[in-house]
Amino acid sequence: MSDSVFVTLETALGAFTVELFEQKAPLTTANFLAYVDSGRYDGSSIFRIVNPDNQDAEDPVRISVIHGGTRPLAPSNLPMIALETTRQTGLSHRHGTLSLGREAADSAEGDFFVCISDQPHFDYGGARHPDGLGFAAFGQVCAGMAVVEAIWGRAGAQEYLEPEEEIRILRAYRQPRGL
Repeated sequence: MSDSVFVTLETALGAFTVELFEQKAPLTTANFLAYVDSGRYDGSSIFRIVNPDNQDAEDPVRISVIHGGTRPLAPSNLPMIALETTRQTGLSHRHGTLSLGREAADSAEGDFFVCISDQPHFDYGGARHPDGLGFAAFGQVCAGMAVVEAIWGRAGAQEYLEPEEEIRILRAYRQPRGL
């Protein structure tokens, strides 16, 4: 029997399941689960798909991610949480890693991203964020990575998708323990 927590996100392009690292990143995992359990991800979307070809030319750090969930600063978002850095958790941003988006150090809410390929510049000390603190990795895609990659394949000329092009998250739910 596994002690891991698994969440499935059903999207308009198929489902993928993530394993959450509750022991290593308890605050970040609890935050994500609060969004799942309250239904805040149901009907949300993947609203940003970033690849090296569509991000700002001035940005020297090239990334590849799908980004979705709730919009930052949405009135229905839960309170912001403190950043659990990869230095604290021992996790890193690898292919399929689930992480929370943020602006300032302690500003994560309900938007998340999944890494396409290893993305060490998201880790503590990495160059993606000017403060060098990185982002809070807290899970890993364990089933349906082909769906995540198909979503990433929908990238257009701009990082942010037009509303009619966003990939809907139909629902998000916990899987029973012991998978």
